[in-house]
Amino acid sequence: MRIAIQHPQAARVTVAVNGVVIPAAAIAREVQNHPEDSPQAAWAAATRAVVVRELLLQRAHALGLVAEPRSEEGMRETEDEALIRALLEAEIHTPRADEATCRRYHAANRARFRGPDLYEPLHILFRADRNDRAAFALALSRAQAVLEEIRTCPNRFEDFARTLSDCPSAEAGGRLGQVTSGQTTPEFEDALRRLRPGETGAELVETRYGIHLVRLERKAQGAELPFEQVHERLAAYLEEKAWRRAVAQYVALLAGGAEVLGCDMAAATSPLLQ
Repeated sequence: MRIAIQHPQAARVTVAVNGVVIPAAAIAREVQNHPEDSPQAAWAAATRAVVVRELLLQRAHALGLVAEPRSEEGMRETEDEALIRALLEAEIHTPRADEATCRRYHAANRARFRGPDLYEPLHILFRADRNDRAAFALALSRAQAVLEEIRTCPNRFEDFARTLSDCPSAEAGGRLGQVTSGQTTPEFEDALRRLRPGETGAELVETRYGIHLVRLERKAQGAELPFEQVHERLAAYLEEKAWRRAVAQYVALLAGGAEVLGCDMAAATSPLLQ
């Protein structure tokens, strides 16, 4: 359960949109949706979000819009969410991404449309539970000692894996076969991305399984995907991008014509869409 954190100084600032005061309690409830580096930043982001919501609701009421909440995948809109959806549907219209537009984007961004890279890694695992401080410290010390040995004798990686690794891959000298993105832990995958073929990682890698020494044997770059294979996904991406830009511009127009107190709207694109 998340607890709403109220920033004391910010809570004393009156926040209002066209004379409608937004209670500090409403901002405090919104804070949980805005993880930031500090309570002040979270409060500022939450304030912008509730101000944008109020701007949109006031506009919807001014137009006399009525909307029935929808349900999708077991989730039902609130009345305010339904009203804002109806407003955006009525006031924002963006063009469809035609084939020519999609082809131009694909041609200019070919590197973004590739299959997953293929890696052939080796590793040595020292299984360790971080909650057991003594055992973890021992495993860390052992792993560091082996890493120093491998720096001196890199060709012994597989020998160390066979005799020391706590992974079933030890029987194969630490070889994990061919892996692609998403098949290993994020920390392990990040280490692979930073290695060149034939290189052993200079740093130990900690994952939920323990401490790893990682070596990359080979890497094959993902093949470029043809336009026909990505057309639908690309069109959806471009249309979504255009729609978000249009919403941000729409919010800016509403804010420019409104009296907003206690909130810096310069950073408010559309928190509702995050």
